[in-house]
Parts: sequence; structure tokens; C-alpha cells
Amino acid sequence: MPAGLVQTFRAFAYNNAWANHRLLTACEGLSQRDFAAKRTNFFPSLQLTLNHIYVIDLFYVDALEGGWLGPKAWENELPCPSLVELKPAQAAVDRRLIALCDALTPDALDGIVRVNRETEVQSERRDRLLMHLFQHQIHHRGQAHAMLAGTAVAPPQLDEFFAAAEAPLREAEFKNLGWTEQTVWGGDTTGR
Repeated sequence: MPAGLVQTFRAFAYNNAWANHRLLTACEGLSQRDFAAKRTNFFPSLQLTLNHIYVIDLFYVDALEGGWLGPKAWENELPCPSLVELKPAQAAVDRRLIALCDALTPDALDGIVRVNRETEVQSERRDRLLMHLFQHQIHHRGQAHAMLAGTAVAPPQLDEFFAAAEAPLREAEFKNLGWTEQTVWGGDTTGR
């Protein structure tokens, strides 16, 4: 597996954390009532959707770290009822995912992760599990983005992480997150 693929997974982990940060920052413009308000979606509120992202992240990141948390991750479907609780909790699990991806090697991507499903142990290749986790995040952030569009808060742009047009805003947000282009891209700050 080429080393470039390791960098791709690293970039996905940073993009994931950035998109979560951007979406949760936008949601801070909502009242608690609007955050918890019933809306049309699989998880019928921004509060439940964003908490779902968080608990599934806990589940998979723990498994990727070699942990055995399993379904206990979602015993409480609403562990963070407010954004004041959710934003730092999500940022913490995002940092764990970044650390995992920063430590990847081409051989590690081919490695097997054991996932505690309570009634069985799933064996999955690390690269496939990471792809699933990133897709899960994108899927549910899209739902939250659509729900946010039905509020007085404008949904943030979430698909411009790699685009040069977003560079000034991205750099400001990266500074807020403690990153630089060098942090994300390593020796290649052009994104190529």
C-alpha cells in the first residue's frame, strides 16, 4: 500500500475534525430549544443527530485503539444534551482519531481491527473501518447541515477543506484548532 494512502487517511481525519468543529461552531448560534427541536431526519433533532455522530465515533475509535467499549458506547443516546458539553467531547474523540491516523503506516492500514459487537467480534481491515467511519460522519453531518438550514443559523460550508478558495478562512480555523497546513499535509503544503 503506498505511503500516499497513509497521508490521505491523515487528511481525512483532519478534515473530519475540521468539519465537526465548523458545524458545531455554527450550531452555537442556536438556542438550546432550537438545538433540541424536533425536525425531519432519521435522528429527529440536531441534538440527537450530532450525539449519534459522537457515540459512534467513540465506538469505532475505541476499537481502532484496541479497546473493548463496544455497544456500551451508545447505551446513552444523548450523552451530551447541550453544545457546551458536546463540542469539547467531539473535539476530544476527533483528536484521538487524528492521533490514530498520524501513527498509521502502510502495513498498519492492512492490519485487522477487532470490533466488539457484544454478541460477536467483527474482524475488519483497518483501512475499511476508517473508510466506514469517515463515510458515517459525512452522511450524518449532511443530515445535520440540512436541519440547520431550517433554522435562523446559516449552515457552514463543509466541503471546501482542500479548496484553495477557502485558504484564508481555513488558516484562521486551523489556528483556532492548533494546526497549520504543515500539520495536515506534512512536507506538502500545496495539498497535492
